[in-house]
Amino acid sequence: MSDLITLAGDLVRLDSRSTLSNIAVAERIAAELEGFEVERLDYRDPAGVAKCVLVAVRGGPGGLAFSGHMDTVPATGWTTDPWSGLVADGVLHGLGSADMKGPLAACIIAARDLPQSIPVGLLITTDEETTKQGARLIAERSELARAMRPRGIVVAEPTMMVPVRGHRANITFTATAAGVQAHSATGLGRNANWDLVAFLVRMKSLNDRLRSDPSLQDTAYHPSFSDFNMVIDNHGTAVNVTVPVATVRIKYRTSASVDPSEVVAEVRAAAADSGLALDVTQEGRPPELPADHPLIAAAVRVSAKAARTVPFGTDATLLQTLAPCVVMGPGDIGVAHRDGEHIAVAALEDAVTMFRAFALQT
Repeated sequence: MSDLITLAGDLVRLDSRSTLSNIAVAERIAAELEGFEVERLDYRDPAGVAKCVLVAVRGGPGGLAFSGHMDTVPATGWTTDPWSGLVADGVLHGLGSADMKGPLAACIIAARDLPQSIPVGLLITTDEETTKQGARLIAERSELARAMRPRGIVVAEPTMMVPVRGHRANITFTATAAGVQAHSATGLGRNANWDLVAFLVRMKSLNDRLRSDPSLQDTAYHPSFSDFNMVIDNHGTAVNVTVPVATVRIKYRTSASVDPSEVVAEVRAAAADSGLALDVTQEGRPPELPADHPLIAAAVRVSAKAARTVPFGTDATLLQTLAPCVVMGPGDIGVAHRDGEHIAVAALEDAVTMFRAFALQT
């Protein structure tokens, strides 16, 4: 079995869901980086879990950097072993095989196998599936990444090797209502859910407007309207207890050409009018390069596929502060985040060839 498939399979077999430490994965990767200057940045996530990210550079400043993340989504819905790393009939199976341990392995092997005189870097993150804290740490604190001064960054999310020149970025709204907990039959409590009702009515109206108002849409994306996905949480309260805390979380995705200020202002006003506490977190500016940007033109030449935009997000939102980013990697995003995730071995092998060609011409 090739070094590529051995590495990809080993990474899949290491459970690194975002709630867990990724250190075992980082150490397995570090073993592949002989001859690279390696910087390890350690941190603890908001739950106190130990995490680390890696930056590896060889060949001096300039050149291309490849980026991938080590964490995965939860194993929800799997009916087989999510961490089997099984290779059967030319296909690698397991949680994270496509998103994105397989593509990450392709980046590492491609970079490792380049001539040592060619400048190349690896920006290996974690928590991409949740807070993007790993990419933020590299962008803000990595001395090695800044010393490399990459000309461009390939974020190797599964796009079937189609170059993605732009994507949306998240603004997350967290609205919280406070009640008084008591046995619901006593009349002594106050249910926090009732404080949400007027707010939710306005959020429904705002969601409808996002889907119908062209001034809030971007026809360069499909769908043209922004995601405005809402989750309501009563934090496990039983049905015979008045709800002490009710939380509404909304993920709003916006592209570079849409001004989100009107949406943000409406959510703030609705929360204030309803007496709710509100937290607003923006992960960064939506990354988008013009179709004729040199990095996009090079990606189109290497892949022989036209560049496009996508509605989902990646670490490019944070890493673009280091260098222009293109999102391009093997595998199908349609099989990610679900039972039976997999990626073709041939797709990973082809990606190594294309990544090497990309690095040689950048």
